[in-house]
Amino acid sequence: MSASIDRMNPPALPDAGNVGYSQISITHPAPLAFVSGQVAWSADGTPAPASLAEQTAVVVANLQGALDALQASPDDIVQMRIYVTDLRPETQEIAMTEIMRFLRGAQPSLTGIGVAALAGPDLQIEVEMVVQVAA
Repeated sequence: MSASIDRMNPPALPDAGNVGYSQISITHPAPLAFVSGQVAWSADGTPAPASLAEQTAVVVANLQGALDALQASPDDIVQMRIYVTDLRPETQEIAMTEIMRFLRGAQPSLTGIGVAALAGPDLQIEVEMVVQVAA
C-alpha cells in the first residue's frame, strides 16, 4: 500500500489504543473499498456454527478473504463495525479476542453495536470494513 492511514487517540477522548483501536483514522488520497458485512456463512454453503466463538472464526476467515481479494492487510483497514446479538461483556470478550488476533496490532477506528437480530436467525455476529486499497 503506497498511501498511509494516520491513527489518532487525542487526549480529549478516551485512549482507545489501550484496547486495540483508534478513535480517529485519517486516510490520504487512495481508493476506499467498502466490504459488506461478513457473517458466519462460508463460500461452500456450510451452515453457521452454533457458538459465537466459532461464528467469529468464520467471520474472520471471510474478512481475511476480502482483504486477500483487495491485496490489502489489516493495516489498510480504516474502519470496522461489529454487530453482535446479545452484546454483553462476556460476548464482547469472545468476539473481540478473535478480532484483535485478526488485526495483528493494526488499530482501525472501530464501533461495536448490539443488535436484536442479523440476516439469519442463527447468526450472532457480523463485521463490515472500510479498507484503503492501492490505486
